Amino acid sequence: MTTVGDATAAGRVIVLDVVGLQQDHLGNGNTPNITALLEGGTSADLRPPMPAVTVPAQTTLATGRSPASHGDVANGEYDRETGKVAFWERDRADRTRLWEAASEAGLTTGALFFQHLIGTTADVAVTPSPIEDEDNNLLEMNCWTNPDGFYDDLEAEYSHFPLHHYWGPGANERGSEWILTAARETIERYDPDLLWIYVPHLDYDGQRYGPGTPEFKNALETVDRLVGEFLDFLREDSRWDATAVNIVSEYGFHSVDTPIFPNRALRDAGLLSVDNTDDHGDEVNVPQSRAFAMVDHQVAHVYVEPDALPAARRALKNLDGIASVLETEGKERHNIDHPNAGDLVLIAEPAAWFQYYWWTVEENAPAYATDMDIHSKPGYDPCELFFGDSGLASLDPSKVRGSHGRVDDESLPLYGLGGPAAPELQVTEPVDARAVAPTVSELLGIDLSSTLAFDVPALISQNSTVK
Repeated sequence: MTTVGDATAAGRVIVLDVVGLQQDHLGNGNTPNITALLEGGTSADLRPPMPAVTVPAQTTLATGRSPASHGDVANGEYDRETGKVAFWERDRADRTRLWEAASEAGLTTGALFFQHLIGTTADVAVTPSPIEDEDNNLLEMNCWTNPDGFYDDLEAEYSHFPLHHYWGPGANERGSEWILTAARETIERYDPDLLWIYVPHLDYDGQRYGPGTPEFKNALETVDRLVGEFLDFLREDSRWDATAVNIVSEYGFHSVDTPIFPNRALRDAGLLSVDNTDDHGDEVNVPQSRAFAMVDHQVAHVYVEPDALPAARRALKNLDGIASVLETEGKERHNIDHPNAGDLVLIAEPAAWFQYYWWTVEENAPAYATDMDIHSKPGYDPCELFFGDSGLASLDPSKVRGSHGRVDDESLPLYGLGGPAAPELQVTEPVDARAVAPTVSELLGIDLSSTLAFDVPALISQNSTVK
């Protein structure tokens, strides 16, 4: 094993983002392959950013910065000038993440299926980019890739990426299996020094059934088998002896039974504007609203006209399931004090989560409510994981049994480091998610701190110890 701090500590770094994985999933018989990889290395709790949801967590892991700095405060974005809400629609924009900075430093890099990969300068990238009509109906499956033509090759060999098994009522292991197949092809064709891979399988049954259920344990076994097959592939590769494997997760799950409807409360208070249409149900009119809640799992950003703040507080404070309402000081304390954040930020109790509905009678639901339509809905909708009675997606929030977003000791995800080129670390406290990017940078033997302006230092020290 090479020495810690040596610039040759790892010739190659693989990062597997096994979303939903926690430290107590190791050694229980459900994850023998992941457990074996980390037995001779490092495993610890990971403290994610608040909110612990996909985009803020991914951006923090890949930049070493908090949402207060990088500005990704939710899976969606609210434009205060236009009053428009957009979920999952950002491209690379001005982001510089670890794989882009490392590529600029001369390494070969790859990133597979992270959010906002379109336009990345990573040498290898694959991310879904289906061709849709103006109503968001799928016309043709496609992926955006670097280099051009890589998806065509993958599709010819392995068929199209199974989008309907990646999200929605049919979500299952096929999406993760295809991603890991693409990862093997990436290694065989392009041999990257850094490869960052998103493995989403646990997310589905974590939300459908909640943690600790037989269904979730089955999902653990499935994802461990898929990761194990990928690790076996790596062990046969000529660079295995120079490889360090990071296992990271973005969040753990809470068991939930209480949906919260902040937009209904704002509507009842006369703060949320709704247009009643015969053909399209009750459509929220965000630009005309004095307050609107952009919900995202267990966190909701409430955007409020200044003169409506007292009324919004009154409307929301007594809702069952809300643990806290953050304003200026609270947002600063949670490192989410960025202009993109809501004027009020709601955090749910552990057993509760936020649903975007503003109607109370199903017949008044907008047309997209029963569709699997992640771009039209102005809030995250886990009911899309269930078939509905009158459409593809359910309108029954009571079906959702797991959620995430709040940060507490019960739901901390995993950080692990293993493989033949991984240094030995003694970690006694939860790892700050912001430490992952500088740690990967140091494993690669490159200094990216000036490019990425890390908030915290790497885990690796000269004494190989983190206290």
